[in-house]
Amino acid sequence: MEPVAVADLSAAGSPRRAGEDEAHVEALAEADGELPPILVHVPSMRVIDGAHRVRAARARGNTHVAARCYRGSEADAFVLSVCLNTAHGLPLTRADRRAAAQRILASHAQWSNRRIAAAAGLAAGTVAALRERSTDEDRQSNKREGRDGRRRPVDAAAGRRLAGKLLAEDPQASLRSIARRAGVSPATVQDVRRRLAAGDDPVPAQRRARERPAAESRAWQVSAEELRQSLEQMKRDPALRFSETGRGLLRWLDRHAGGMGEWAEHARSVPSHSASPVANFARMYAAAWSDLAALLEDDSPVDWEAARC
Repeated sequence: MEPVAVADLSAAGSPRRAGEDEAHVEALAEADGELPPILVHVPSMRVIDGAHRVRAARARGNTHVAARCYRGSEADAFVLSVCLNTAHGLPLTRADRRAAAQRILASHAQWSNRRIAAAAGLAAGTVAALRERSTDEDRQSNKREGRDGRRRPVDAAAGRRLAGKLLAEDPQASLRSIARRAGVSPATVQDVRRRLAAGDDPVPAQRRARERPAAESRAWQVSAEELRQSLEQMKRDPALRFSETGRGLLRWLDRHAGGMGEWAEHARSVPSHSASPVANFARMYAAAWSDLAALLEDDSPVDWEAARC
């Protein structure tokens, strides 16, 4: 840790697209005691973590701040900035986290969805959707690097099928040889060999489901009765039953779950000239529910010790 001149620091490239929060800066400036050290990217003198503290130091009239130095690449410095600003202090907004994930996808396309999600404080499914829309990814890469630093195939089912084909062509080949050629682990090849010997598909059933066309795999359907059973389970949850907000949520969900069972009857009662407006309302509410689901997933807690920021 060393003192750094405030005038030499830059806040460019921050994941906070709207800049620092003035109220937070004022609160820090008025607080007693020394400000905690900031983290600086030495080659560029950009603030990785502590932009609010730098503004507070200026407001106090300080010419220097205590800083820790980071000498990695600018791309890695940005990832570290996102990690730290999501884990503590004034949290990044959901829009900032999504924008940060898109930038990390561009600079670290080889990283797995889970690794990027952990860094940005998002759900892995959200990152997967952002990756699908991205045009920056190297589509030739069939492996991605996880949070443990190991590289794994993107399509594990394809690797298993290739391993099965290679085993059929050369039954005496070693596990390591097949694993190297198929891009999977020796343990996976051993499992494929065992499954083939038993007359089974080399790809387990749960993985085969992921091989279906995207539209089919995304078609999430559930009956009104299944929703009702799920709701009854939630009603037995003490965390919901014994709080006013929890009971309000359960009542709200109960009204909507009950109405789903009556949709067919309502649809038959809609006159032809009103079908289009009602359909528009249905699509609008579907989009709103989808946004709620994304919000619930994206605000889930992240295991920062395992994130390997």
